[in-house]
Amino acid sequence: MKSRLSSKMELLLKLLSIWCLIGLTVSQDITYEEHIAQIQACPKECRCPTNFPRAVYCDNKNLKNIPKIPPYTWYLYLQSNMIEVLSTDALQNATQLRWLNLNRNKITSEGVEEGVLSAMTHLVHLYMDDNLLSSVPSQLPASLEHLRLSRNRISKIPAGVFVGLDKLTLLDLQGNKLMDDAVTEVSLKGLNNLVQINLAKNQLSTMPLGLPPSTTQLFLDGNNIEKIPAGYFKGLPKVAFLRLNHNKLASSGVPKNVFNISSILDLQLSHNQLTDVPLIPSGLEHLHLDHNKIKTVSGSGVCPVSVEDLGDSLNESAPRLRYLRLDGNEIQPPIPRDVIMCFRLLRSIVI
Repeated sequence: MKSRLSSKMELLLKLLSIWCLIGLTVSQDITYEEHIAQIQACPKECRCPTNFPRAVYCDNKNLKNIPKIPPYTWYLYLQSNMIEVLSTDALQNATQLRWLNLNRNKITSEGVEEGVLSAMTHLVHLYMDDNLLSSVPSQLPASLEHLRLSRNRISKIPAGVFVGLDKLTLLDLQGNKLMDDAVTEVSLKGLNNLVQINLAKNQLSTMPLGLPPSTTQLFLDGNNIEKIPAGYFKGLPKVAFLRLNHNKLASSGVPKNVFNISSILDLQLSHNQLTDVPLIPSGLEHLHLDHNKIKTVSGSGVCPVSVEDLGDSLNESAPRLRYLRLDGNEIQPPIPRDVIMCFRLLRSIVI
């Protein structure tokens, strides 16, 4: 009797575990058969959690080669290894990938085998930061939305490499070796819906040309940019976040009205050589001007509207500036009263 009860209990537990597994696979949009096949095909060097059946973790394993990847993988983590080649053979089954993390490896441009990325027709996120790439990889899938290639050795963006990538919204190229002749209208063609582009810590000496009108976040910190052409931002009507910290901008190279853009919310010009405060657009909310050579600031010189026109109460025409940083300049406190009267929404001034 006891033995029969024990057998029934064991059977019940098995049925329960199978039921749970079936329920889990349904929730992960994977069939029971696919789940079993995925677990059985898991490379010995990697981890394939049963509670996250679409993911394969092969990170921090000192791998020199990519192991054979199971066919139902959506999320593949290969970061922090010693991989040199992005192999078509190893990834031939990985056509369903949505997310591929290859950060911190030793992959060269020659090591990206032809067709290996274009075969991943569902890929949305591709991370290849901290590798040895000398060029932006070609034949990228049209499904791509985020492409991160920071801290490589990239000096070239092949013409047409982004054509067809209408879904790409984020492009991170910071910390590479891009010069002015590499970032052009020809090389950036195809980025029709780009929202954020990061070109910080490259070797640019001029403002990049050919940026798409959809650009909202433009990061250019840590270059050698000396001037901004008048009317430069007319082609960027949606730019809201602009970072130009740690460049070589002098006031003579920054036209007074160049930042008069209705869309801009956050402007960062820290660690440059400015001697004057540029005209502040009405909609700007955060302004970083610290560590320049500014000696004075006055409301009449920087206020986008006449202080007299503002009256005694807030209205829609009042400037929206809330945060102003001026420390590291040659300005002596206090801040002039007409500046405070102009920017009545200011909550923080660092001087």
